[in-house]
Amino acid sequence: MIRLILLLSLLAAFPPLSTDMYLPAIPYFTKLWHLPLSVVNLTLVLFFVTYCVFLLIYGPLSDRFGRKPPLLTGIAIYMVASVLCAMATSISLLIGARILQAAGAAAASSISLAIAKDRLPSKQRQVVLGYIAVIMALAPMVSPMIGSLIMTWFTWPWIFMVQGLMGLIAFTGVFLMKESHTDRTWSPFSAILAPYGRVLANRRFLGVVACTSMIGLPHFAFIAGSSSMYIQDFHLNENTFALFFGSNALCLMAGSMLCARFGHRIGAQRMMTLGYLGMILGGLAMFSGLIHGPLGLAIPMGFISFTGGLSRPPSNNMALEQVPQDSGTASSTMVCCYFIVGALSMAAVSLEWPDKVRYLSILAMVSGAVSLALWHPVKKSLA
Repeated sequence: MIRLILLLSLLAAFPPLSTDMYLPAIPYFTKLWHLPLSVVNLTLVLFFVTYCVFLLIYGPLSDRFGRKPPLLTGIAIYMVASVLCAMATSISLLIGARILQAAGAAAASSISLAIAKDRLPSKQRQVVLGYIAVIMALAPMVSPMIGSLIMTWFTWPWIFMVQGLMGLIAFTGVFLMKESHTDRTWSPFSAILAPYGRVLANRRFLGVVACTSMIGLPHFAFIAGSSSMYIQDFHLNENTFALFFGSNALCLMAGSMLCARFGHRIGAQRMMTLGYLGMILGGLAMFSGLIHGPLGLAIPMGFISFTGGLSRPPSNNMALEQVPQDSGTASSTMVCCYFIVGALSMAAVSLEWPDKVRYLSILAMVSGAVSLALWHPVKKSLA
């Protein structure tokens, strides 16, 4: 069980490991190639747009051919793309390599949730997803620190070489893993759209997914804008930025730990409600400006991340429970919606806002309020 949890955690953590590790290098890229942040951040935005598209492909493929073949293929693409990222000599080449990297990374996240659905019963799965979320939270906490150390002692291409090594470890683990989906559907390839028809017709599933996806708005805006806010606006160095960014991930991990440890006592629906309220309160605290300097961003954002960590594992499990079949397609749809919202948020925060912290606070309040408004009728339909 421990090996399964570690492998699923690594697979699910591909997005944060692929983005957060090179966040300390983004201000360096703007100076190296004399480009604005909005252009350099295309390496983030287009990564997630491509990632979302391929999520919709890998899910049905895993239902049709089993989990391992598409997963191994995606990880292999990811490893090759990581090397190409390290060899990039311009922003256009780096963007192209990042798009290819996203095409491979999508296999890991989407199929990892499907494997959890295959291997674990519902109650055990919610606990395991909570522990996976705890381990996943270490990725954004450790990744910027690794990236800043690489920037200090080596050069930026080594960041992507380390990501390629991560892919090799995941490839080995999946290769040695027993296939978890043996009931394969050998239908014509044109039938690949049929599972999406069934999933998208499931209103209860879509309702939970809509609530969950809104959580990504402030989270991804913080990821895309954090290096600019901490390094350029607050004039912190890369190592100090990594500590602030890591502390936010620690708050996310604390929320996930609380979910894993006491979730059965608190209740899934109550945790989701608390999560949405927490986003509103954290946004209000950030908007008030009562705390000045870097802590005025770090403390409210930490609270938002804590409540997000509390609410996302039960919402993921609740969404999967609404789908009696096509779990791979449902998993892909769920993760795709979350990350497409995140990509839009990243693009928006990369614009020339006069005060990015104030913008982030408004985004947190609005997304929390919308999620809470959507959650009320969804909760009634689940009763």
